[in-house]
Amino acid sequence: MMRNKKKNEPFPSALEDARAAERCIPSPQTLSPSYRLAFRDHDFLLRDELRPVRLQLELLKPELILKEHDIESTIVIFGGARIPEPKVAQEQLAEAEAAARINPSNESLARKVKTARRVAEKSKYYEEARKLASLISQPDKSSGHPNGVVVTGGGPGIMEAANRGAYEVGAENIGLNIVLPFEQKPNQYITPELCFQFHYFAIRKMHFLMRARALVVFPGGYGTLDEFFETLTLIQTKKIRSIPVLIFGREFWERIINFEALVEEGTISPEDIELFKYVETAEEAWAIISETNRIS
Repeated sequence: MMRNKKKNEPFPSALEDARAAERCIPSPQTLSPSYRLAFRDHDFLLRDELRPVRLQLELLKPELILKEHDIESTIVIFGGARIPEPKVAQEQLAEAEAAARINPSNESLARKVKTARRVAEKSKYYEEARKLASLISQPDKSSGHPNGVVVTGGGPGIMEAANRGAYEVGAENIGLNIVLPFEQKPNQYITPELCFQFHYFAIRKMHFLMRARALVVFPGGYGTLDEFFETLTLIQTKKIRSIPVLIFGREFWERIINFEALVEEGTISPEDIELFKYVETAEEAWAIISETNRIS
């Protein structure tokens, strides 16, 4: 995104000079990579020594765009990319069961059925994320603006559900995608002008929390756990202000993480467990968020 120079500014804009440079007369000198304007030289910008500059650019670009859209506060929704909507989850379970019936002695197929069944059980959270995002994105009665702006990691599963819930009520919503070694693309419900791609996980994490008024965590894998624990650590160490951290699915979380054991082992304090709350429905989560932020 290029901006025109300010009116009456005495210097040519970067864009004007970049276009002028493209009109230079070809010669051994002008065709040399050394002659390229530094900010138009991709090979130069990708050098290892330019990492500090790339970090700064990756922090600055979304910040400027979000400011231009007057987005000052967000509700962050994390959750597993592998939790689809219920219809899809049931179809996957049916396929797994059909394959297992053909070869009932195959242990691998039996495991796939078990996994597909658990995913189907968790697919209810797709609908809860979708519903919660819709509640967050509804216009405020007094201002007419959305109660909050939903931001997700921009991928499939729970992330898609949250972006979808906002999209379905006509609200702007944000997706922060990340370049991965396997196929990765933003889901179709993100507002195109607010869909960002990151190279650095660290900068992406900063943008998740810089404007956050609440964090909502659905069942998920390593990425969800990473963001969840990092946020708890930042609140615990007072590196960020305290915000509501809401966890959907007590049964899931207590099965995979024994928080009480951390207290018993003396590695966290009893009050550290109070940094988050369990919820089961979108309405319950929204009641806590709106009460805490006084935006309902």
